[in-house]
Amino acid sequence: MEYEALLKRARERLPQSVFEKERFEIPKARGHLEGNKTLITNFTQIAGVLRRPMEHLLKYVLKELATPGDVNRSGLLFLGSKVPASRINDKIRQYALEFVLCPDCGKPDTEIKQEGDFSFLKCSACGAKHPVKSKI
Repeated sequence: MEYEALLKRARERLPQSVFEKERFEIPKARGHLEGNKTLITNFTQIAGVLRRPMEHLLKYVLKELATPGDVNRSGLLFLGSKVPASRINDKIRQYALEFVLCPDCGKPDTEIKQEGDFSFLKCSACGAKHPVKSKI
């Protein structure tokens, strides 16, 4: 019976987010072509949903797409070449798998913590800790 009580007490101390079953959805990149450039209008919203710094996501996407780009003051992402939205969405999904979603429980309740020379993806839902590439 003592085991049951300990188990109940442990479950009560877990964060509420562990028990929520809501689906995590990454917004699709919205934009259009402007000459030889691609314009993404909701890039800051995507970074906000992923709860990661826009600069980190931007650096990853630009590197993966092998194209120059920049975000202006109003939050619009300009890519220096024509890039299909499906390819941009694939790279954002890849970023989420590597830097946002917990490899153990699959929840997005994570943050990147720096410990010395290493960066770790720390999950607040299940407590897992995994190393991630610190430099993109």
